[in-house]
Amino acid sequence: MLANLVVLLAYVALLRLQKHEWARTVRDWLPQALMVLAYKEMGWFAPTTRTSRFEHTWIVWDRILLNDMHGRSLIEFMGPVLPAVLEFCYALVYAVPPITMLVIYRAGLRRQADTLLTIYLLGLFLSYAQFPFWPSEPPRTVFPGQDLPTVHTFLRTFNLSIVGGYGIHTSVFPSAHVSGAFAAACAIAHLLPRNRLLVSTYFAYAILVAIATVYGRYHYAVDAIAGMFIGILAFPIGISLMRISRGSTA
Repeated sequence: MLANLVVLLAYVALLRLQKHEWARTVRDWLPQALMVLAYKEMGWFAPTTRTSRFEHTWIVWDRILLNDMHGRSLIEFMGPVLPAVLEFCYALVYAVPPITMLVIYRAGLRRQADTLLTIYLLGLFLSYAQFPFWPSEPPRTVFPGQDLPTVHTFLRTFNLSIVGGYGIHTSVFPSAHVSGAFAAACAIAHLLPRNRLLVSTYFAYAILVAIATVYGRYHYAVDAIAGMFIGILAFPIGISLMRISRGSTA
């Protein structure tokens, strides 16, 4: 609660100082730090008892993808190359917000920072809001030792340390990693539509994140699919909210 009060007071101060350029810049970057706070606070809704009923349903589809359709074998066909790429993409998710904001700044679209933040934060928060309704744990913990990658890289060790030390136990559905990646891709496609290489890179990255979450057993396939839809849905909702906001201040 103290952290929330500090955040509220910080925004009150920034509103009073918004005539200064440095205050407007801080306002662009501060929400990125608050994403971590919002995620951790969803841990308040973690259930005291679990039945794992969702997980036992979802794992069936994962095993079809990874085993029956040879998804794991295809990923590991070239040894550690693609598994390492997937783990790198998964780890890079945490840097997507500042990287994307830098892209916007470098493109001379500083005034569009609100649009980026609205779309991206919606991609995250629409996933966070679902957590209490789908109490679940990741497949690597509910089904220990089962369906795991057979290739282990140092990047996987890093990712496991992050999710193990800083994860919450509320839900894994939908995947906020995936929804955030797709929301960022949609925002870039909207703000820089002529830069086809950049747009393609963002969407390719989002797809790799979705694959990484399932292959690494951080999420179930349904988590990744739901995250993709939420991330894409965040775009029209965010644009509508921005239009309403601009119309009310016109």
